Parts: sequence; C-alpha cells; structure tokens
Amino acid sequence: MSGREHRGTIFVDDGEVVSQEQFDGEQFVTRIRAAQTARHAIPGSFAHITCDDAIPMRRPLSIMRAHADEGWIEVLYKIVGTGLRHLSQRRPGDTLSVLGPIGKPFTPHPTRPKALLIGGGVGIPPMIFLAEVHRHDPHSAWEPLVLMGSEIPFPFACVPSKIDVAGVGAPATHAMRFLEEFGIASRLSSASGIAGCFDGYVTQLAAQWLEALPAAQLAQVCIYACGPTPMLEACARVAQRFDVPCQVSLEEYMACAVGGCAGCTVPVYDGDEVAMKRVCVDGPVFDASAVFPAPG
Repeated sequence: MSGREHRGTIFVDDGEVVSQEQFDGEQFVTRIRAAQTARHAIPGSFAHITCDDAIPMRRPLSIMRAHADEGWIEVLYKIVGTGLRHLSQRRPGDTLSVLGPIGKPFTPHPTRPKALLIGGGVGIPPMIFLAEVHRHDPHSAWEPLVLMGSEIPFPFACVPSKIDVAGVGAPATHAMRFLEEFGIASRLSSASGIAGCFDGYVTQLAAQWLEALPAAQLAQVCIYACGPTPMLEACARVAQRFDVPCQVSLEEYMACAVGGCAGCTVPVYDGDEVAMKRVCVDGPVFDASAVFPAPG
C-alpha cells in the first residue's frame, strides 16, 4: 500500500486527555478525546501521539478501545523511555496531538468464525478492540476466545470466570473483568505465578486449547495475535502446527509512522520472493506465514 492510498484516511486531532489510570508495573490506560481518530479507528490500527510539547517525536500506540459517538480512544502503554513517562504525567484537560488512525487492520476470516485472539503485554490492546467491535456486529457469527499473557501484573481487573472454556482447565480460572461482563470468554497466562493464570506462555495455553478441539471445530479457527516478536513467531508456529490461518500485528520502532521514513521495514515472504514492507502503513497486521515462514 502506498502513502498515496492513505491520503484522506489519517487525521490530525487536537486531543484532550479525558482520564489517566495507573496500574502496577508502570502501566497506564489513557483515554483521549480525539473525534476523527475515534470515528475511523478499527481493530489493529494505532495512533501516533505527541507525549509532550518538549519532545518532538511522537509515540505509536495501539488503540485499545474507541467510541465513535463520544469521540474518544483509549491506549495502553508501559513506561519505556522519556516520552511515555511524560505521557503518563499528562492530566485530564491537557491537550496533545493525535495522528490516526494508522495502519492495516485485522481482517476477520469469513469462513472461520472461531476466533482465537492472543495478546502479550502491551500487545493486549488490539485484542480487546477486536473482541469488542465484533461483539456489536449483529451479522457476525464471531466466537472469540481471548488469551492474554503477561509477566507483570495485568493492567486491568482480573476476576474468576463464569464462562466455561473447554480444554482450558485449572489453574487458568481468571478472566479480564471487562470482557467477562460483555460475555466474551477470556483466560490469562503468566510464568510469574499470578493467581488464576495458566502457568506458562500464552502460546502454550493456546496450543492446549487447540489440541482439545474436535476436527470440525478446528477447521473454523483463525488466530489473531499482537505482542513481542518472539511471541508472534511462537503464534505462527502454533498456527502451522494446527494448520490454521494466523494474522499478526507487529511491533516496531517508528519515526514518522506514515510510510515516509521507511525506518520500520521488515522482510515479508511470498514463496521464494521477499519484499521489504513498512510496518506502519503496509501493516502493522500481516499474514503470519509471510512474516514467519515455516522452517525448511
């Protein structure tokens, strides 16, 4: 996709901080009033946000939720560096510039409604957005299961789940409260001994669930994932093992975030051919097999 194709689809909002909520591990959920970005945001897109007037470089943050009518977006981030520390210090009423929404989104598979959404760390936001949007689609046969992994406390309330998930037993008993209240099945994973979580990597939990599915149900599965690169590669290997399609949202450092600097390019494979693609506008969502082709 060329930069020319993005003209008229990326907007600049004079954003206003609505709320700032802090969680353990220097994690924050910030709600920003940014009407045009909120109106056009779709799961998998992100916003390029000015953290402080004294810091010229924006920071790309995945959109976790968006409310088109009320004109706000929510982003989740963990403090890494000066920019995000400044963003964490912004207070309700403060203004900041929001460029968005940017990027190629997730595309629900029309014949595979059994959606396995896998989020790791700050890769959790697009999974929440994806699950929530399709919950509101009356024409969708969407059956999501959201699996989230973290090695630090989760940046949301965790509650014992009342939604049964076949193939996922104890100790994976807890869920994200927000999704639980919406009737969306979710489970948590951590190798840090967090109560109510599967003890191990989130991809191991995903494989356990897939292993338990009958063949007819497995044929309806599509995986959607966002998180650190090693986790995404593990998701691709799980998808290859069970022969199910998989889409991944890549995390890369970005300068311009609109395709001009080409600083976020990654190799994408098509058979024996390889092309360098920009994560910001050609992605961030790619077919997993094109980014992490099967070994050998």
